[in-house]
Amino acid sequence: MAAAATAVGTTVGVVLAIPDASAATGGVTGYATQNGGTTGGAGGQTVKATSGTAIHAALCNRASSSTPIIIQVEGTINHGNTTKVSGSSCNTAADKIELKEISNVTIIGVGNGAVFDQLGIHIRDSSNIIIQNVTVRNVKKSGSPTSNGGDAIGMESTVRNVWVDHVSLEASGGESAGYDGLFDLKDDVQYVTLSYSTLKNSGRGGLIGSSESDRGNSYITFHHNLYQNIDSRTPLLRGGIAHIYNNYYVQLNESGINSRAGARARIDNNYFKSSKDVIGTFYTSEAGYWQVNGNIFDAVTWSSPGTDNNPAGPNPTSNTSVSIPYSFALDSASCVPSVVTATAGANKGLQVSNGSCTPTSPTAGPTTPGPTTPGPTTPGPTTPGPTQGGTNLSIGAGSDGSSKADGTSYGDVRDGNMSTYWSPSGTTGSISIKWGSATAVSRINIREASGSTGVIRNWRVLNADTGTVLASGTGAGVITFSRTSMKKVTFEITSATGTPKVAEFETYA
Repeated sequence: MAAAATAVGTTVGVVLAIPDASAATGGVTGYATQNGGTTGGAGGQTVKATSGTAIHAALCNRASSSTPIIIQVEGTINHGNTTKVSGSSCNTAADKIELKEISNVTIIGVGNGAVFDQLGIHIRDSSNIIIQNVTVRNVKKSGSPTSNGGDAIGMESTVRNVWVDHVSLEASGGESAGYDGLFDLKDDVQYVTLSYSTLKNSGRGGLIGSSESDRGNSYITFHHNLYQNIDSRTPLLRGGIAHIYNNYYVQLNESGINSRAGARARIDNNYFKSSKDVIGTFYTSEAGYWQVNGNIFDAVTWSSPGTDNNPAGPNPTSNTSVSIPYSFALDSASCVPSVVTATAGANKGLQVSNGSCTPTSPTAGPTTPGPTTPGPTTPGPTTPGPTQGGTNLSIGAGSDGSSKADGTSYGDVRDGNMSTYWSPSGTTGSISIKWGSATAVSRINIREASGSTGVIRNWRVLNADTGTVLASGTGAGVITFSRTSMKKVTFEITSATGTPKVAEFETYA
């Protein structure tokens, strides 16, 4: 028997508004601010493109695959004006906009708008990408024409630091009509933010992880987005961590936020309306988890629990706790319908919330620093950005650990060099950073070597002076805990999918 529920959240905060800038408009937010930040093509040449071929040519004409570039797009981009272009700085295709093995790119709609009609945007083995103010519609995986596996925007295979903002993603039906997901991330995608966007009229909103074993995707933020007339996957989460706040969900027909296979979602101040089973674990017996705060459930119905379905309602409560490493502030859930309707999507003037439920035009440029020349498969810069908490205390410290694999060194995790690494002698082991006197630490960043991201699964962080467990979880990346003074901190790997390779063990006050 289904039940209806209503709840109200009261938290009110501020969301920064940002003005026109050549690289992108608006301030990068969420997990895209981490791992060194996301700046796209800031500082690079600005090129205008009115065809898919021109977009590819702009990528291929760069000096290198990491030379920053801003591509301003206007008009309709489709199969008729998109061809493969070759060059040493690109790897393009004829049936999609291909951002493959590249970095430091901004694609932004200008003028009368940019519409990618039946042509998807594909990001693979790339980093530091911004996509802003564009519409992507009716991308098919079957029928004619086909593009990008049916995904409007798809990311896969070692993708880092992507900000997708003020875009409109649309389909005209579900899988039976030839469509797949609007926003799909799989095979090692991390540090992504989707903000102020609309996702409409699709069977599938999007997934994080392509199967129950694809759990290396993590650190994804969804905020101030409109999901409307979607059957399921808003999103589907397999493993990893997602932060979902201030979104407006209308007419979710079968299920909504589907946290499964060990995923953990923090779900803050969203508004769910006229929908079914908006939070839970669905279509699997492999549980996921959620932390819920301040959400409103307006005319929401809930199914009864079953073997493969565990809805969070009719009275959703938290079954995990998720710590968020970046600064954020919340609009009241009660104003989410109005502010999201006014701001989300392409061609809305790139307005954002001012924290008081009033759409605001941008007034300042992006301020988050980020890498300017990362390689396409490198998780991040060799020195941390300020979002990691200041000085990396591991540089100049000591290190030791459990038995190490041949050819590796404990010191390789504190040398600021992502090309060197430590590995345990098997799939489990521990690595420590140590100082001559007690040092206060509240955050560490475990960075896996290129080609090994996602290998580390379960871990613990220990105060090696006392043996106290400071934190535990799944997957490498930024880990926060209560500020602790100690002479030695240990990262203990308790399970992995292969031989772990820790390139850097960064520590911050």
